[in-house]
Amino acid sequence: METGRHHRSYTSEMRLWHTRPQMIRMALVAVIAILVPFVFDNYWLSIANTALIAAVGAIGLNILVGYTGQISLGQGGFLAAGAFTSVILTDRLGMPAPVSILCAVVLTSVIGVIIGLPALRLKGLYLAIATLASQMLIIFIVRRWNWLTEGQGFVDVNRLEVFGFRIERSSFEQQWYVILLIITILVAITATNLFRTGVGRSFMAVRDQDIAASAMGVNLTRTKLTAFAVSNAYVGLAGALLAHYTEIISWEKFTIDVSILYLAMIIVGGMGSIAGSIYGAIFMSFLPVMVRMVADALGGVLPMLQRQLPAFEHAIFGLVIIIFLIAEPRGLNRIWQRIKDFFGFWPFRY
Repeated sequence: METGRHHRSYTSEMRLWHTRPQMIRMALVAVIAILVPFVFDNYWLSIANTALIAAVGAIGLNILVGYTGQISLGQGGFLAAGAFTSVILTDRLGMPAPVSILCAVVLTSVIGVIIGLPALRLKGLYLAIATLASQMLIIFIVRRWNWLTEGQGFVDVNRLEVFGFRIERSSFEQQWYVILLIITILVAITATNLFRTGVGRSFMAVRDQDIAASAMGVNLTRTKLTAFAVSNAYVGLAGALLAHYTEIISWEKFTIDVSILYLAMIIVGGMGSIAGSIYGAIFMSFLPVMVRMVADALGGVLPMLQRQLPAFEHAIFGLVIIIFLIAEPRGLNRIWQRIKDFFGFWPFRY
């Protein structure tokens, strides 16, 4: 039985996985991830792809909210900035997709720094209102600036093509699943390693107590702006991937509802946890599907469920958030940790 983690070298301490059970679990997850496109049809793969994109954005939001303690309600607007930037550079200026996505990441990061300037003076509810204002401002620009959509209100996106490789319609969902899975894994690894550096630890110091962090020598201005920049870089990446995956974008995809949805992802998954961001993204992406399946199954007994399905989905959405806030504020990640502890220390209570 493991009685603690005792490292005798820096190499041992810096490993992502320290114990054999961890390695076995990751191997099982890898096997399951590989089997997914062979087991599920295109419908379920499309939901899985949407969840992977959401996981990238949720990781970015968790860096800002869960790790740095800076509340943000502008996720939808930042997603729109990344999406429209990548599409315009690719389809109108002829840039390669990887270059346009990188430019979208950089531009969204710069926008995050600008939006993060109020964070130097504001906290809590006031900062949330400031980021909400940025959400409204970005969506207003997207709706009113006819040049972005050429007066159509939406933009058709060309099929993704990278260095001669073009996504095929016959295996569209399968190919996108492989691409998004690789990107999500890389994003999760880079975000995890970020918090093993001085920059990541300064984020957590500001979250726990900014005055104490400042007394220890942490530059609050630089740390908060860096957190906004890094967070929005991930969000911009998610927006660009969403645009190329759906092949059509409009302002309706990036409303305040999207910002609330991403905030719900990190609440349900667990704030201050990269794994929790992924759990929350998967859970909240599949929740509407499960609700619709239940409504269809009970349609003969309770026909009102099908007639009032949108209202029913919103009610379940709010109820899930309330339950997690009351029963387990640290989300699915903490529940999973308790399950591992139970089997790790069984038959002992502690």
